[in-house]
Amino acid sequence: MTELAFTRPSLDRARLLRLLQEYGVYAGVLVLLLFDVAFTPHFLSVENFRTQAVQVAPVLVVALGMALAIGTEGVDLSVGSVMALSTSLVSLYLGYGPWIAVLIAVAGGIVVGVANGALIAFVGVQPIVATLALMVAGRGVALVLLPQLKDVRDPGMAALGSGAVLGVPYLVLIAAGLALLTAFVVRRTTFGRQVLAIGDSRPAARLAGLPVGRVLVVVYVCCGALAAVAGVLATARLSASDPTSLGTLMELSAITAVVVGGTPLSGGRVRVGGTVAGAVLIQLLTTTLIKHDLPPSWTQIAQAAVIVLAVYAARERGRR
Repeated sequence: MTELAFTRPSLDRARLLRLLQEYGVYAGVLVLLLFDVAFTPHFLSVENFRTQAVQVAPVLVVALGMALAIGTEGVDLSVGSVMALSTSLVSLYLGYGPWIAVLIAVAGGIVVGVANGALIAFVGVQPIVATLALMVAGRGVALVLLPQLKDVRDPGMAALGSGAVLGVPYLVLIAAGLALLTAFVVRRTTFGRQVLAIGDSRPAARLAGLPVGRVLVVVYVCCGALAAVAGVLATARLSASDPTSLGTLMELSAITAVVVGGTPLSGGRVRVGGTVAGAVLIQLLTTTLIKHDLPPSWTQIAQAAVIVLAVYAARERGRR
C-alpha cells in the first residue's frame, strides 16, 4: 500500500510532464487567444488577424530552419545576422530586378550556412561557437554593405509585402508552404530520417554508414537559406532595409518557438507542427503584452520564462 502511494503520484507527475511537452504549446496558444478575446480591445477583427499572421511569418520561417539544426543536437545563432545580410543584399541588387535581388540574398544565406556546416561537420567546432562567430561576422558584413536604413521602393517587393490571394497575404502563404515542405522532408524523406538519426546519436549514425558531415552541412545550408528568406519577407513587409536592427534577437524567438513546440535540445526529434504553434505563441504573447501597455522588455522576460519551463519539462521527461 505504501509503495503504491508513493508510485501513483510519481506516475501522475510523469504523465503531467509528458502532456506538458506534447500539448503545452497548443494549450498556451488557446489560453492566450481566450484572454485576448475577453480582455484585448478589437482583437476579433480580420485586420488584426491579418497583421498577426504577417508579423509571425518571418519568425516561423527562421524557426523551421532552427528546428532542423536543433534536431541534429545543434543550434544556429547566426540567423538574425543572416536576415540582416539578406536585407542589405536585397537593397544593393534591387536595381537588377526583385527576383535577382532575392536570389542573391538567399545565396548569401546559403554561403553562411555552408560556412557554419563546414566548421561544425569537418573542423569539429561546437555549433554554438561556430554560429556565434558567423553571427558577429554576418552582422558586420551586412553593415559594411549597407551602413544605414534605406527605403525599398520597388513594385515587386511592394507586392510581396502587401499582396494577397483570396485575402491571405503572400507572406503567410510562403511561410505555410515552407512549413508543409519542412514537415514532408522530416517525415517522408531519407534526409529527414538521417537528421533525426544524427541528433539521436552521432557516433551511432557514423557507425551505420550515414553521411554525417554532408547531412550537417545541408542542415545548416537550409537554416541559412530560410533565414535569408525571412529577411526578404521582413524587408518586403517593412518596405525598408535596416541591417542595424533587422533580425536582432531573432535567434531567441526561433529557439523559443522550437523548444516550446516540443523539439528537445538533445536532438533526435523535430516537431514541425509544434514549431508553428510555438511561433504563434510568441507572436500572441508579444501582442498581448504590448496591447496591455507593458514595455517590450517584458516580452523578453516572458520568452525566457517560457524557455525555462519547456526545457524543464523535456529534462524531467528525459530522466524517465
